[in-house]
Amino acid sequence: MTTPEGRALDIEKALREVQDRLRAACSDSGRGESEVMLLPVTKFFPASDVEILYRLGCREFGESREQEASAKTEELDVVFADAPAKWHMIGHLQRNKAKSVATWAHSIHSVDSDRLVGALQKAVRRALDDGDRVTPLRVLIQVSLDGDVHRGGVERDDLARLADRVSSCPDLEFSGLMAVPPIEADPDAAFADLADLHRRVLVDHPGALELSAGMTSDLEAAVRHGSTCVRVGTAILGSRPIASPIESADHISHN
Repeated sequence: MTTPEGRALDIEKALREVQDRLRAACSDSGRGESEVMLLPVTKFFPASDVEILYRLGCREFGESREQEASAKTEELDVVFADAPAKWHMIGHLQRNKAKSVATWAHSIHSVDSDRLVGALQKAVRRALDDGDRVTPLRVLIQVSLDGDVHRGGVERDDLARLADRVSSCPDLEFSGLMAVPPIEADPDAAFADLADLHRRVLVDHPGALELSAGMTSDLEAAVRHGSTCVRVGTAILGSRPIASPIESADHISHN
């Protein structure tokens, strides 16, 4: 059984290795290291692992299940009091969970429907009025690159309309796009497609500069095609604990 000290050493070693990969990917692509954020994905892992990453300098974390994230953020609020962390919701979100997410999320990467946009606007407005947050919620639209919306994401033909919808909401900030490559797709081809969609969106929404793309297995390809945020879980924290059937049905993997 791994001791707390051993776990901390394992995470530190893995984090440094991923940081080295990201640094090399940026160099190979002619990009500066500061252009791409490494977002550790901490879903399924305990708050103690997040605390280790925090001590190693990480200040932003990705979660995909509202119930788990809400408990984790509450537990760590005291620990992070001096330098608060930013939490990113990267998984599929049901509309009835928008109220909770609005109280802790800095960004959401997985918006893919008008109804979810409406629920988030209402929830964020209430959170602002109640003093539970002080800034708009940053929204990234998840786009489906293969039209399989069951894996999450809006169809490309509806992307421009949804971008306009997000931008019309006073308490949401349209920040960019997110995508997961289709199963067995060539990562370079998938991320090139995403980059093209992003360029088209920027014509009407020049502030939507963020591109959340790339995970453990394909971050180098994502960086080559303009990713500004790579979402990495397995390479930093290891294989996830086996989820229950309910948990498995409640999320879509995004790291």
